[in-house]
Amino acid sequence: MRIAVVSPLIESVPPRLYGGTERVVSYLTEELVALGHEVTLFASADSRTSARLVPCCERALRLDGRVTDYTPHHLLLLQQVYERAEEFDIIHFHIDYLHYPLFAGRPWKTVTTLHGRQDLWDPQPLYRKFPQMPLVSISQAQREPLRHLPLRWAGTVHHGLPLDLYRPREQHDGYALFLGRIAPEKRPDRAIRIARRAGVPLRIAAKVDRADRRYFREVVEPLLREPEVVFLGEVDDRRKEALLAGAVALLFPIDWPEPFGLVMIEAMACGTPVVAWNCGSVPEIVEPGITGAIVASEAEAVRALLELATIDRRRIRARFEARFGAHRMARDYLAIYERLAATARPQLSVA
Repeated sequence: MRIAVVSPLIESVPPRLYGGTERVVSYLTEELVALGHEVTLFASADSRTSARLVPCCERALRLDGRVTDYTPHHLLLLQQVYERAEEFDIIHFHIDYLHYPLFAGRPWKTVTTLHGRQDLWDPQPLYRKFPQMPLVSISQAQREPLRHLPLRWAGTVHHGLPLDLYRPREQHDGYALFLGRIAPEKRPDRAIRIARRAGVPLRIAAKVDRADRRYFREVVEPLLREPEVVFLGEVDDRRKEALLAGAVALLFPIDWPEPFGLVMIEAMACGTPVVAWNCGSVPEIVEPGITGAIVASEAEAVRALLELATIDRRRIRARFEARFGAHRMARDYLAIYERLAATARPQLSVA
């Protein structure tokens, strides 16, 4: 198939540091190329890919000090995609709904993966205006806030990672890990309290966005004075692998409807169990007693953290390979592409 993959421009593909959507875009793109498809990636010029790259800005917008507004750059991206639309059998968008007005007249050319939370009101009028656009959710839980809308779901595809991306370890180094982003909904404060109550050292590897600096300064930073709590800041892929592989468990104490949670399967790829709050996608990803624990309180999390110290890490890795490989993800998407491309104007069943 001739496939266009349209990435956000905020990070490169793959990101140099933190970045979820663009990382998934990279894994998917490389697998589609490996499967023999003609793939064109619309992304920032500093992206690295074996697909045909169409550079849509000089560098990742987040790392470009001149950029204060992402919108103009994404409008230019959309114009390039629109001008070349007839070159492709399917155009796979990963930029939420920005393309809807341009492609509303030919929705069968497109599929849109929703990567973010869907419990906010603002996008709902747009979804009502463009119900014909085929959508993919990254978990069944992600769809739940939109169940009252007549949307056209083409499927649910869980994220996947290349099987050779991370190497598992059978022995941990005794510390718990919080990895990702410092934000109120991610609850690093919970992670610190849990580790302290369990008597387990904690390492925090996370970026702090501009919008979350006040939360970091007022809530998190005072807790960093606790003994055995080390804040490492934002880390690259090599350090992330070492941190995940050495952790007794990943703490994922979220307080929001998580759409997927890529870091959970990154931990599993390293053979590391996950202690996660029962929110959003967590019950779809974590298998209690096998790949981690699902908890509803800090007391439960403390018990789980201590119990998981002796879990079979080889079994965690095996479950990761069975469920969350990038090859499986690409096959799932290809089935959706082929179904949408089979007819000029597909009539998808309303879920």
